[in-house]
This record gives sequence, C-alpha cells and structure tokens, in this order.
Amino acid sequence: MLARASTAALAQAVRRPLLAHSAAMLATAAGDVQPIKNVTVFGSGLMGAGIVQVSAQAGCQVTMVDVTPDALAKGEKIILSSLKRTAKKKYAEDAAGAQSFVDQIMANIHQSTEGAQAATKADLVVEAIVENLTVKQKLFAALDEAAPKHTIFASNTSSLKIADIAEATQRRDRFAGLHFFNPVPQMKLVEVIRTRDTSDVVFNSLLQFCRDLKKAPVSCKDTPGFIVNRLLVPYLMEAVRIVERGEASIADVDTAMKLGAGYPMGPFELADFVGLDTVKFIIDGWYTNGDGLKGKELVAPSKLLNDLVAAGKLGRKSGEGFYNYAQK
Repeated sequence: MLARASTAALAQAVRRPLLAHSAAMLATAAGDVQPIKNVTVFGSGLMGAGIVQVSAQAGCQVTMVDVTPDALAKGEKIILSSLKRTAKKKYAEDAAGAQSFVDQIMANIHQSTEGAQAATKADLVVEAIVENLTVKQKLFAALDEAAPKHTIFASNTSSLKIADIAEATQRRDRFAGLHFFNPVPQMKLVEVIRTRDTSDVVFNSLLQFCRDLKKAPVSCKDTPGFIVNRLLVPYLMEAVRIVERGEASIADVDTAMKLGAGYPMGPFELADFVGLDTVKFIIDGWYTNGDGLKGKELVAPSKLLNDLVAAGKLGRKSGEGFYNYAQK
C-alpha cells in the first residue's frame, strides 16, 4: 500500500507541472482572438462567392461587393446553385427543410456596389478580385480610409506577396493572407499567410475564423506560392515540359499520375481546371520577380502553354485547353 501510495503521489507531483505547462502552451498558442462576426468580401466570382457562402453558413453577416449589379447577380447565382445542391443532399425528402436551409443562409448575405464604403462595419475584409498588384493596392488604400480601425484586412491572392499588397495601408499589423481553394464550399484547406508585420492577435483571429468556417487552416510565411502552389505549379510545368520534349503524351501523363500516384486528376486536367491563363500568370511572375525563383528553370515559361493562352484556349472555362471540352 505504501509503495502504491508513494508511486501515486510521485505521479501526481509530476503530472501537476506537466498539466500546468500544457495549459500554458495552449493559452500561448491560442493567444488573444478578435471576434469576427461581420465580413465584407470584395469580388463575386467563383472564389469570392464561395467565401461569401461559407462565411454566411458559419453565421456571419456578409456583404458581397462588386462593381456592377450584374456581377453581383452572377455571384448570387453561384451561391444559390451551391446551396441548393447542399440542401438537396441534406434534406433529400424534405423540400420545406431544404428551402428553409437556403433561405436562412441567404438572409445573412447582403450586396453592395459602394466600393470601400461597404466595409464601414466590417470586422474582416477579404479581397478576392483580379490578380493585379496595382488594382489590389488601390482597393486597400481606399479601404484603409473607410474601414474601422479594428478591421482585419486579408487577401485571397494565390501568387502575389501579401506584404506588397499591405504597403498601400497604414495597418500592416492587421494585414494577412487568407488563401481559399476552389471550390470553396467543398475544399477544406485555407492557407493563412503571415507577414513580418502581422500581429499575433490578427494571426490567431484568422486561424479561429477558419475553424469557425469548418475549414482546416495551415500557416505559412509570405513566400511565393505559399505551400500548395509552390509545390503544385512547378509540378504542372514539369508535366508540360515532358510533353514538349516528346517524352510522353498529355493523356498518358495524366493517366500515369492518376493510376500511379493516386491523384484524382492528372496535371493537364488540373491545369485546365485551374485555368491556363492563371498558371501562366503565376509562372511569369515568379520567373521575372519571384523571391528565390527568379530565372529558375523550375518555373521557366513554356511555349506550349504560351501558345494555348494566346489562342484563347484557357481550359474548362473557355471550352478548350490541353483538352477540347466541346467534344466531351
């Protein structure tokens, strides 16, 4: 009994500091978190509409902003179509329940063409507009004037440096990247990009926001392509180079990667899905001005890719890219 008591006492004595250390570590990891209940999303394309949808589904009040009513109408159509598919699965035999599900989420979504003034109540602004540094900086400069001081700014850019975009503002400590993946409602991953200036509170708040959206956040420094695209785009380009060198056909490369590596899509199918103009934009930017990537063969431009983009063959969205979808 004495031996047992001594062992138990020793275990308890050791356990106390370990528990205290674990609690302290958890508190440090969590940090202070700023509640995000009001979200403004700039851009109503596939990405912007998807971010609006998942934010509204999480119970946030969301304002979707674009330059014209027609653009907003297209974004609303994207959201409604996605929600109806979800509702059909969730309420297979309950039409009223399905409609109520859609209506409740749509009630959280508002629309605006007022530009930066649409963010006057925002806890978080997410930008999902054209991949052009100057255009993004112009938007955030205006937002810096219009948004409350507590508002967090985030860009959904997939290829530009977050710090470069943040230079247009006076709140670089409240600026970060939130890189969602398409289609946003289905894809679980969000890359949370932290610059040298991003504060702990902002970083932790964005991690928690992603969890509230039922997403899985990963953190990354402000490096070209972050994690996924830094690995994915060179992989796509090496597939293109294999075909350019005549070593294998497009179809055989795709089949090899699907059946040999277990990928759901081959590299050419994936490039067509992403958009060949998007892939070219990323490659051109990295090759000419990418930190640590400038002039590297890894991201060298491709004549095959350039010719397809010049011909307007951009992938699925144009009906033809590496494959002809009009014939499928």
